[in-house]
Amino acid sequence: MTGSPEPAPDAPGPPVVGRGRLGRWRDQAVALGWLVAVWSLLWGDVNWANLIGGLLVGAAVLVFFPLPEVSFGGRLRPWALLVFAGRFAVELVSASLHVARIAVQPGYRPRGAIIAVRLRVSTDLNLALTAEAVSLVPGTLILEVDRNSGTLYLHVLDTHGPGDLDVARERTLTVERRIIRAVGATTELRHLDVAAPEKGNRP
Repeated sequence: MTGSPEPAPDAPGPPVVGRGRLGRWRDQAVALGWLVAVWSLLWGDVNWANLIGGLLVGAAVLVFFPLPEVSFGGRLRPWALLVFAGRFAVELVSASLHVARIAVQPGYRPRGAIIAVRLRVSTDLNLALTAEAVSLVPGTLILEVDRNSGTLYLHVLDTHGPGDLDVARERTLTVERRIIRAVGATTELRHLDVAAPEKGNRP
């Protein structure tokens, strides 16, 4: 009597189906959420019309203009996400008031500067999120992104000396830190802790 043959010890198991698809759906959902947030910020008001319009526009962008796949290996941390949103709102209002004061101050000509800020986590997702968050704050503008070195090149408005440049550089690294704490992976959080003594260094 012969039994069924036993599988070889090194034989691969059955392929797991659906795991990759689930990951792609999750990445698309995260991208859509950020597009809706950016759409609402551009309109300057959060209401049902802007949210629905952002969903439609974001979905159209993802369908007709697909972006390169950017893996999301982190996890959402609600409290850290609320902290990021709250601090971002405060900085948005403060920077808007500062730019408005410059605009109405008679005879004042602000000086601008271009600085390079090398991020501690150089993934495509972190580069995109940090660059978007920094650009949305009045007075700062992303001019270029170097993927190879993970460096952002920013134009900063109203600078008076090297101290202001250091403040702008540290502010960008702080935004990156809040984003990683809100949606980053555990390994990225550890990398932030290791790179903390180097913060503010010029690339």
